[in-house]
Amino acid sequence: MGTAAGAGALRLPGLHGYAVEFSPYCPGRVACAAAQYYGMAGCGTLAVLEQNEAGIVLLRSFDWNDGLFDVTWSENNENVLITCSGDGSLQIWDMAKTKGPLQVYKEHTLEAYSVDWSQTRGEQLVVSGSWDQTAKLWDPAVGKSLCTFKGHEGVIYSTIWSPHIPGCFASASGDQTLRIWDVKTPGVKLVIPAHQAEVLSCDWCKYDENLLVTGAVDCSLKGWDLRNIRQPVFVLLGHTYAIRRVKFSPFHATILASCSYDFTVRFWDFSKPNPLLETVEHHTEFTCGLDLSLHNRGQV
Repeated sequence: MGTAAGAGALRLPGLHGYAVEFSPYCPGRVACAAAQYYGMAGCGTLAVLEQNEAGIVLLRSFDWNDGLFDVTWSENNENVLITCSGDGSLQIWDMAKTKGPLQVYKEHTLEAYSVDWSQTRGEQLVVSGSWDQTAKLWDPAVGKSLCTFKGHEGVIYSTIWSPHIPGCFASASGDQTLRIWDVKTPGVKLVIPAHQAEVLSCDWCKYDENLLVTGAVDCSLKGWDLRNIRQPVFVLLGHTYAIRRVKFSPFHATILASCSYDFTVRFWDFSKPNPLLETVEHHTEFTCGLDLSLHNRGQV
């Protein structure tokens, strides 16, 4: 991956990062959702960073009165982002405006932990997941949620749109399951008993509409083929604490990255007999956020 050599760092004093997302528009631009005191108390900050010749610089920052746990970029406006917060709300921000959020959606009754903007053409939909055990569907142009998805029996940690199938998203939960949903039908489409532990993260393969990966408190990553969910198609072991986030590569069908409470980021190729490609130990604390650039092949 060539990651370790060209690492840059920027400190956000007093803040702990929960999520990072590369801009789909601007190479080297990254949004970071952060919280004070490990998200247990205090305020949150959305920081927009940019890498240039000088290193990583803080482009813009916006403050919120509760911890921010996830962030997603708009797919139809390069200046718009959505964050989600410990107070159960979603915030829409516009980098072109100096003041607070354009809009706040407050419907979740507990921490909103995950937010994702649909990537398939022809729809502008956002999904959020919450500790209230529900996922909600939003159209950013509409002031309230379009639909609420119920079925999980534990906290929802992750909600991710399929990059292939319009209106289809996955959710990962403390109830040890991965679930697949279709916005056109209210009930759950598929329930996968993925781990015997809380599932903290999931992602879709960018090259295979039937393949997802889950990461869990049991320190394992598992790949799932939606056509046959009896057994995982791969199991990746190596992390020593809970896996906090997992992402498939945008450039390679079989490469993925994971980060963990063990302070490491690991790169894997599940097609290889020895799948662990690299372990990066740059962080000195819990590693919670991770993203792979759509523009620069080696940038994470």
